[in-house]
Amino acid sequence: MPNPNTDLAALVGSRICHDLISPVGAIGNGLELITMSGDATGPEIGLISGSVSNATARIRFFRIAFGLASGNQLVPELEIRTILADSYHESRISLDWLVEGAVARPELRAVFLALLCAETALGRGGVLSILRQASGIWQVVALSDTLTLKESSWQAIETGLPPEGLTPNEVEFGLLPCVIETLQRRLAVTREEDRITLSF
Repeated sequence: MPNPNTDLAALVGSRICHDLISPVGAIGNGLELITMSGDATGPEIGLISGSVSNATARIRFFRIAFGLASGNQLVPELEIRTILADSYHESRISLDWLVEGAVARPELRAVFLALLCAETALGRGGVLSILRQASGIWQVVALSDTLTLKESSWQAIETGLPPEGLTPNEVEFGLLPCVIETLQRRLAVTREEDRITLSF
């Protein structure tokens, strides 16, 4: 049964992303026009351009992770790969998307939330891998020689209960169990010395 609080959070996420993507895109278009006119000089333009690209990538990522997800909507593979490539560009984290074909938006939402959880374990860099088994089970794997885990957050998703004192930069740990429940799946977390795996 859908959680009305989760649905409301998704509405808020969708509204914020929708309202931000247009002005950020307009800044990017303006920079392109300035560049074409030949008036763009100096490192400042490069800094602004890079910031616009990063902001656009994160908004597109957050729109899927935190926005509404209708059951019959499919996200094409190329769009997924583009969003992920742009989001993790110039990051200390490298990402391997090992899934072929389009993905249903509700499932992709869960995957993106799982990615946000998993990347918190890679504070010193590492590799994120995403697989979908033939059975349909998803696996999000964070791999690093040095994992950094906030125990209370990981215990929360293992038990399915929101962590106490949830902070804005941990909201994915509160949302992921709710989204997994909506998919009528079970979330499993496997910890090893050099990796942590979220399966659902």
